[in-house]
Amino acid sequence: MRKHKSDRIIAVITFILMAVGLVVIYAIGPQRANFINATAPPDKQMGTNDFFFNQLRSVVASIVAFIFAFKFPYEKLRTYAKWIMMIGLASCALLAAAAAINSPLAVCEMGGCRWINMGVTTFQPAELVKLGLVLYLAQLAAKWKKEGKLESRDFLQPFAIVSGLALVFAVILQKDLGTGMAMVAIIMAILFMSGIKIGYFIAALAIIAAGGLFAIFSSPHRIERMTTYSGEGNADENYHIDNAKMAIGTGGLLGVGIGNSVQATGYLPESINDSVFAVMGETFGFRGLALVVLAFFLLLLRILKVSTRLDTERGLVTVGVFAWIAVHVIVNISAMTGLIPLTGITLPLLSYGGTSMMFIAFSIGLVCQLSCYTGREVNNESISSRRGIRGSYYASRRGSA
Repeated sequence: MRKHKSDRIIAVITFILMAVGLVVIYAIGPQRANFINATAPPDKQMGTNDFFFNQLRSVVASIVAFIFAFKFPYEKLRTYAKWIMMIGLASCALLAAAAAINSPLAVCEMGGCRWINMGVTTFQPAELVKLGLVLYLAQLAAKWKKEGKLESRDFLQPFAIVSGLALVFAVILQKDLGTGMAMVAIIMAILFMSGIKIGYFIAALAIIAAGGLFAIFSSPHRIERMTTYSGEGNADENYHIDNAKMAIGTGGLLGVGIGNSVQATGYLPESINDSVFAVMGETFGFRGLALVVLAFFLLLLRILKVSTRLDTERGLVTVGVFAWIAVHVIVNISAMTGLIPLTGITLPLLSYGGTSMMFIAFSIGLVCQLSCYTGREVNNESISSRRGIRGSYYASRRGSA
């Protein structure tokens, strides 16, 4: 491994996106708070800038997470990969148990219980599971690839068990298909880039696809979203996507300006979370959205470039992070523009919320640390051949002398 300067462009784009998200929440937070206060009891009233200050705390925590991941040596972090995975799955199990007995420990919204009540804040264990999947599966695949046993039971069994548990907790128990899609992207990206035989990869893809179809058609609200996407939904079912498109269309080329969003006043559901892209379109127009998309494109491109310079394990970690962020970006933007059915998934670094932003910032910080190195794996055969070349070279030099 050869050490050099990190890819600073990744860090710069990350902090710019965080800053843009903070500005957006500052602009639409008061409107969202006024909408909530109109129907909330006196003891549940919110301050005008509560959303902004909450987002500011999330940004500060995310910057700390980024710096920690950048500074904490990967060689030490990798030793905790299994523990991170186990704690993440255990936290999901605890959340499911708390939800089953209606414990206040489980925070339930939008028909799903996805957060653990920590008192002063909430924690979404599925985000820890995503990080655990990246670290543990990359380490597992790299180990068995090195030994030439990617198709062995020793690799496939733990890979399938861990992946299956993660998806069951996210999609079935927490009813969070968006998070499940991000997990699938991580799993399949690592599996594909590990070099496994295409037959095994297609089999895994078929199993996951079958599970996804079951999750969709066994849930009434997901069937409703499919109906809406097909154009057969009624006015109530089409309400969310219609208002998202209206927000983007109203923004035009230049946008209506900060503080002038109409959709953020309560017309567009989840305007500061999953629908923030549509509100940004209304506020900043096509020009603003184009710049945001360009920023994400450059960020993902730089992350992918880092993965090509690393050894197998670190490369797979970087690919996992790439897939994690890419799916969030692609699915969120596609859903808000009507290209795919609506699903709840945040826009990285821009949507309101703490856990998702903090873990994505941590993962990007880890990529920045890995970008400080260029490494490759050299086997014994290549070492011998290089020695042979050098030996022939020096022998010829001695002969000519």
